[in-house]
Amino acid sequence: MLHVETPPQALSAVIAALHFSARKHRQQRRKDPDHTPYINHPIELLNILANEANINDPVILVGALLHDTVEDTETTLAEITHLFGEAVATIVEELTDDKSLPKATRKQLQVEHVAHVSDCAKLVKLADKIANVRDMAIAPPADWSLERRREYCDWGKRVVDQIRGTHDVLESLFDQAYAAAIEP
Repeated sequence: MLHVETPPQALSAVIAALHFSARKHRQQRRKDPDHTPYINHPIELLNILANEANINDPVILVGALLHDTVEDTETTLAEITHLFGEAVATIVEELTDDKSLPKATRKQLQVEHVAHVSDCAKLVKLADKIANVRDMAIAPPADWSLERRREYCDWGKRVVDQIRGTHDVLESLFDQAYAAAIEP
């Protein structure tokens, strides 16, 4: 049995962020064949960070749960700041793509920008890329060709390569996921 001592305030913040994220993403679905609820993605980041990389900083964990809310929902950074604090809002802001830009531009900007974000945001980005590349291996979008999945994984690797040296465990987990995803 797993027994973890977690300060009540930290646990409370993570639960509040999980609830908020679930509410904000409630109508969204992943692109996998089963169209699973989108909230599974932020939960996977939380699991990767807390259980696989042993990261227990509540700011990072809350940032992971909220990382897509501004980008993909009607949530504002002001709302995140008010509810979860400036440190969390900074992580979310650093990881939010400008959806007014073309997709190819957004992807290139991620590669260029990620080296300049905070260490907390880098940890969330690593978990995000691990989760997404794992999904390419086990439940890719049904209409994506093998070539498109490989291109996606290669782009994810370019992002991760910009922040190598951030966290050995997360980088190793990414490398394992990448290897599994690009195998024929």
